[in-house]
Amino acid sequence: MNQLFILMAGQQQGQGGGIMSFLPLIAIVVVFYFFMIRPQMKKAKDQKKYIEGLKKGDKILTIGGIYGKIVEVRDDATIIMEVEDGTKLKISKNAVSNDATATLNQN
Repeated sequence: MNQLFILMAGQQQGQGGGIMSFLPLIAIVVVFYFFMIRPQMKKAKDQKKYIEGLKKGDKILTIGGIYGKIVEVRDDATIIMEVEDGTKLKISKNAVSNDATATLNQN
């Protein structure tokens, strides 16, 4: 009878060790989520919100490095923007990188 209790106690300790071996893996997943995945999701959400809020007269910077001012926002997810020499370009809303008001006002 005592041998049965000893064997059962040994089995329970082995199972507890198995769970403990997964704790570092779980901790790594949590760290990746809070330091890498969550900030990227927040940044993408902010970018989407900014793109949806674009309006005529906003000064923008495209992902290609072109500065300009929005002349017209169309319903088909495109923008007509005017660059420095008066040239108008038709670009996709997704090609807008960020707000360039501060940069353009300095020049």
